[in-house]
Amino acid sequence: MADRISSDHPSVRTVRSTCTETATGTKLDVPAEDREAFVHDEVVRVVLDGSERFARIERALTGEELSLPGVYDTPEMVRNPGEGTDRLEEWIDDHGIRSGGSVLIDVVEPEFLYGLRAPGETNFYDAREPPSDSLSDIADGLGTE
Repeated sequence: MADRISSDHPSVRTVRSTCTETATGTKLDVPAEDREAFVHDEVVRVVLDGSERFARIERALTGEELSLPGVYDTPEMVRNPGEGTDRLEEWIDDHGIRSGGSVLIDVVEPEFLYGLRAPGETNFYDAREPPSDSLSDIADGLGTE
């Protein structure tokens, strides 16, 4: 059985993001001073209320800020957001978070696993290591043998 760690464990970094309404829904804005805790423009895992989902953390068109514009059931839905339900909007509604309100993003495993929680809540995460190589590196290696 995998070890579980809580959101207040010393190995988990927590970043306060801001919920923002957009023309197509909602997103979480990450302050520029915390951007080094995130990998951007790659699909990552995000835990919502104990369920592991997928998201892409995007860089703003101007400035150094990052945003999390949606959370989806599969990596394919992240790449094609019109084909799936944005679980971030559901989660924000379920937790009563308003535009301009805070959402805590737990950095469980940098560049691999993040968790979302409302301020004042404690979450628990399954601790595990990310894959040692990216899938593209593995695929490239298969073609050379």
